[in-house]
Amino acid sequence: MKTLLGLVLVAVLMIGVAPAYSGEAVQMWKCEMDDDATEAQVKAMSAKWLEAVKKQPGGEEFEAFVLFPIAVNATGEMDVMFVVVAPSFQDWGKFWDAYGGSPAAALERENEALVVCPDSVVWESFKVE
Repeated sequence: MKTLLGLVLVAVLMIGVAPAYSGEAVQMWKCEMDDDATEAQVKAMSAKWLEAVKKQPGGEEFEAFVLFPIAVNATGEMDVMFVVVAPSFQDWGKFWDAYGGSPAAALERENEALVVCPDSVVWESFKVE
């Protein structure tokens, strides 16, 4: 009886939690460029990385953005921001589960001579209408 009651409780809680992550998953990395790296190189390698991401499970609908600061007071140790948007946290989870040995992960390691992105934050994003 305890087992049945526990299963019912878990099912009810899962129904209540399911809509909690209904927005897009957005991850933003603060990156540092090597002194010899150019914006064109960063954009090209970002496009190549996104192409690889779109071939792995969950990454088919991902979008990516490269943000270069133009007018700021101080960026600290940040030369560029790299932003990835997934349509859902379910897609985000599939993507990260498959990322470790993926071609996209290999490209990331390959590009560390030009750009290093040590810090990131994952956000839940909702479009304002």
